Amino acid sequence: MGLAVDISVFLIDTIFSLYIAAVVIRLLLGFVRADFNNPFSQFLVKITSPVLVPLRRFVPAMGSIDSSAVVLAFLLTVIKLGLMLLLKTGSLHFPELLIYAIGDLLKLVLYIYLFSLIIQAITSWIGNSHGNPISPLLNSLTNPILRPIRKVVPLIGMMDLSPLVAILGINILLMIVTRVFV
Repeated sequence: MGLAVDISVFLIDTIFSLYIAAVVIRLLLGFVRADFNNPFSQFLVKITSPVLVPLRRFVPAMGSIDSSAVVLAFLLTVIKLGLMLLLKTGSLHFPELLIYAIGDLLKLVLYIYLFSLIIQAITSWIGNSHGNPISPLLNSLTNPILRPIRKVVPLIGMMDLSPLVAILGINILLMIVTRVFV
């Protein structure tokens, strides 16, 4: 019985997490006004629109934030964590579940930025970022974080250390979020 539960929890976590990540990345790219003609953006639009478009009828936009994407990501996270908790323990504590869902979403956003910065750094080392469809999206996503850091941290020779500072800051935020929401 334990192996079946472990496999079920793994599958629920993986499938829900991938879709929630797609919704959150679409939300973040929309927030920074990234190019939605990009092939990766088009992929995100195609897989998230079947759920987001009907939800937009009930959840109005709030300024530049796609509130329907926020609601969808939160609801899917609550469902994911609820199913996992039911499988593991057989019980469900709704107030705690809502708090865990907020923490889980905050950690997801931080991980998206962390991985974006790492991928961006690696592609800059390889030097083949020109023509890569993901590079402009990564630049759009990370520039709002890197721009204020670049004002404080100067270039050292040809090295831009602002991504390193941002990665350190994100890791500290991950530690804080993990402490607060777990």
